[in-house]
Amino acid sequence: MDRNSITGIILIALILIVFSVLNRPSREEIDAARRRQDSLEIVRQQQLEEEARKIQEAEEFVTDEVPADVPADVPDTVRIMTELQDRYGDFALSATGEDEFYTIENEKIKLTVSSRGGRPWSVNLKEFQRWDSLPLILFDGDDNSFGLNFFAQNRSISTNNLYFVPLPDDMVATVSDGETLALRLYAGDESYIEYIYSLAPDSYMVDFNINLVGMDRYLGVGASFIDLRWEIDLPGQERVSRNENNYSTIQYKFLNDDVDKLSERADRDHEELRTRIKWIAFKQQFFSSVLIAGDNFSSAIVEQERVEDGRHLRHYVADIRLPVEDVAAEAIPMYFYFGPNHYNTLRTYSQQFEAANEYNLQLYRMVPLGWGIFGWVNRFVIIPVFNFLESYIDNYGIIILLLTIFIKIIVFPLTYKSYISTSKMRVLKPQIDEINEKIPKEKAMERQQATMNLYKRAGVNPMGGCLPMLIQLPILIAMFRFFPTSFELRQESFLWATDLSTYDSILDLPFTIPFYGDHVSLFTLLMCVSTVIYTRMNQQMTAGSSQMPGMQMMMYMMPVMLLFIFNSFASALSYYYFLTNMLTFGQQAIIKRFVNDEELLRRLNENKKKPVSKSKFQKRLEEMAKKRGVQTPKGKDQGKRKKPPAKRK
Repeated sequence: MDRNSITGIILIALILIVFSVLNRPSREEIDAARRRQDSLEIVRQQQLEEEARKIQEAEEFVTDEVPADVPADVPDTVRIMTELQDRYGDFALSATGEDEFYTIENEKIKLTVSSRGGRPWSVNLKEFQRWDSLPLILFDGDDNSFGLNFFAQNRSISTNNLYFVPLPDDMVATVSDGETLALRLYAGDESYIEYIYSLAPDSYMVDFNINLVGMDRYLGVGASFIDLRWEIDLPGQERVSRNENNYSTIQYKFLNDDVDKLSERADRDHEELRTRIKWIAFKQQFFSSVLIAGDNFSSAIVEQERVEDGRHLRHYVADIRLPVEDVAAEAIPMYFYFGPNHYNTLRTYSQQFEAANEYNLQLYRMVPLGWGIFGWVNRFVIIPVFNFLESYIDNYGIIILLLTIFIKIIVFPLTYKSYISTSKMRVLKPQIDEINEKIPKEKAMERQQATMNLYKRAGVNPMGGCLPMLIQLPILIAMFRFFPTSFELRQESFLWATDLSTYDSILDLPFTIPFYGDHVSLFTLLMCVSTVIYTRMNQQMTAGSSQMPGMQMMMYMMPVMLLFIFNSFASALSYYYFLTNMLTFGQQAIIKRFVNDEELLRRLNENKKKPVSKSKFQKRLEEMAKKRGVQTPKGKDQGKRKKPPAKRK
């Protein structure tokens, strides 16, 4: 073989290698193909399980061998066992059994676990009640499923419908002063899947561990993952299901990234989470069920759907991929959080987890406090003050009143500045009227320029009354986010409001008004009436300040719009805005006693005699113009170009 042939063979080999590398499917494509195959197998498994369930209904008891005294005319037992053996392989013995329930509890929660699937059957939060005073159950019975899905012996296995057996107490390492429950799903003599639930005293957190022993013979020695499917029909807990639904969604935190969620407004939504996940939460307005990875979840597919059956809010599904290294002896640590969406509680658990594992869970991000500056206002101002008042006062109506007073004191300098700016424009009204009389309406631009020139010479900023209000806007929006999701206000009454976290109805209508509702909220009415009065007072103070009639009408339309928007909102929010308006009236009355309009006008007239000072921005522009060789115009000829002298003939 000559040198050219060898060179050609080498080039062909290199081309084939490069071609195979470039056309090799990506990790995401491989995972997608596996998920598609898994979905097909899960559907097939569900069909097989349905058939097995029908067989089980026909036979209450099935044994793994035929007793000698079985009559010859009863061959169905052997046939059924043969079918189960064919469907489940070594797991056939666990395919039949009776539902038994085991309970572990502490002062806060009661967790019931079913032998069928070894899954959490129900969770009762002892400290709380539903809106109708019934026990608060996060989920119950067959409204939820939780199990591993995998292939074994060329069969699709789902542990959710197989029967686990409990271990004796002397075989379980219990939590100090707590309770522990261990269940096993056996496959053969030396292989099993073990679920261990541990609940410490006075805690919402449940330690949950999955142990795989001898499962290499079923999953394969090189298995790198096992799938977990968690599914819940979320029951409603609050009186107004529409509001509760608007704050219910699936949230999740990426391992090294931020917290994200599905859309609360969408009827259906799903997301494929291709990167590692730290936790997945089935969240509703005030309570959540969260599954937390001890290390991480490799990936997940989450989806939700609105349910309108009068009992449930949403249907949640999470298909989670658990990473494994050695299925012959693998421990997969996880945690359940079953508890309230209380900011300080979630923050405490996150800090404890960070201290033990050097990782911040950021569970408190489930409480929607707003983004950016609005969230900062809630975290660093509103919540600390609210918690401080809560430690001394039991009445939340009084707490909101004191919180409102505190906020109004903080923003009082801005309120004072806004009032002074409005007063300056009011005392200049006669001079503005003179300008309007001299300049006809047809010359609107000239009239506007003359008015602005007057403001400039008097040292009045026409936006001075608006800017302080805009600075206060983050606080108003922060409170809009805080009250509807504040767990502290749930089922707390004040005056005629039985629950400050929802609307206060003084009259239930026999019909529904579109965009308004079927009830009348008194706090909303008071807020809207006080807003109309506040608007009227501002109109009187700014009379003659060249406001367009359309703008004035819009100012009066705003309270009407708020009446429709806030009628079904949390009564605490309407109560806060009503208090804000009333305290603003008081502040303006106090300021008015110390502001003399005649003295204010005298100062403005003196300002007009002074030369108009240039702003820093204007000075900077002039300096830039000089550097470019442009002569800035002055005096009456400002803005006019001088004609060049005529040339002599």
